[in-house]
Amino acid sequence: MPIVAPIPAEEELRVTQAMPAPSRWGDKAFEWLTLAMALAVVLLVFLVGWQLARGSELAIKKFGFHFLTTSTWDPVAEQFGALPFIYGTVVSSLIALIIAVPLSIATAVFLTELAPLWIRQPITSLIEMLAAIPSVILGLWGIFVMIPWLRDGPFPLLKKLFGWTPLFTGPIYGVSMLAGGIIIAIMILPIITSVSREILRSVPNLQREAAYALGATRWEVTRIAVLSYAKKGLFGAVILGLGRALGETMAVTMVIGNTPQIAASLLKPGYTLASVIANEFTEATTDLYLQSLFEIGLVLFAITIGANLIAQLFLKAFGSVSTTRAVQ
Repeated sequence: MPIVAPIPAEEELRVTQAMPAPSRWGDKAFEWLTLAMALAVVLLVFLVGWQLARGSELAIKKFGFHFLTTSTWDPVAEQFGALPFIYGTVVSSLIALIIAVPLSIATAVFLTELAPLWIRQPITSLIEMLAAIPSVILGLWGIFVMIPWLRDGPFPLLKKLFGWTPLFTGPIYGVSMLAGGIIIAIMILPIITSVSREILRSVPNLQREAAYALGATRWEVTRIAVLSYAKKGLFGAVILGLGRALGETMAVTMVIGNTPQIAASLLKPGYTLASVIANEFTEATTDLYLQSLFEIGLVLFAITIGANLIAQLFLKAFGSVSTTRAVQ
């Protein structure tokens, strides 16, 4: 076998110096392109907020902060207050989260940890198909199927069992704040389920194997090794569902009753910020009326951005607490 003589160090250095330096233009161009795209998204958010503020300038000057604290909505007298709509948006979204979050996370846990392999894909496909149904179709289903069923069955039962509380008092109309929350829950359930499922699938198998090696049961493995590991991601999935719930329009408009009032009972009709814009935008004949609706949109925009910022703060707080406990 021939012996290859080693290349002298001086020769190797001379060859290396003679090679052209690799071009960095491609890396720089890709970096600047992605930066421009990211800044475009931020700029789009600011432009939307600026346009809403510009379109509601007249209402802001006339009503000021009282626009957020008054309950009168009278287009004839040109007196506008957004408090009933803020209340309806927040309450219906909270109802939707209370219903959808346990169902979504439980479904995601079943599909990733407990379900047989042959049934996982069919159920996942059905959930994704539910997300593809247009909101107006769900609204029609809510009017002709859900509302009569709720009015004849669950609502009287809730009033009978919990009528001693202010949450389930008064006459039963069917269209109500609770019906709006239920239809929103149906719409955000596939979103939270799909995102939660992907998050749980990303949990390393080493977590599960370590828990089983310590003698944990399947429930303990799911609770300690899986859910505890993925809790920040699951919280992010809930926030995505909240963003959808706050801005949902057509389906809620068709089942919530569209009455600008603040009532403790969930069986009474309500109104949301998105619904009042959809219902009355074409009817706004005066500048003040139109700009009040623009300010409604600005309030909804601010609530959505604020909810996401608060969620980010919670995530950072949870992360710091978890790190402190791990160090201790």
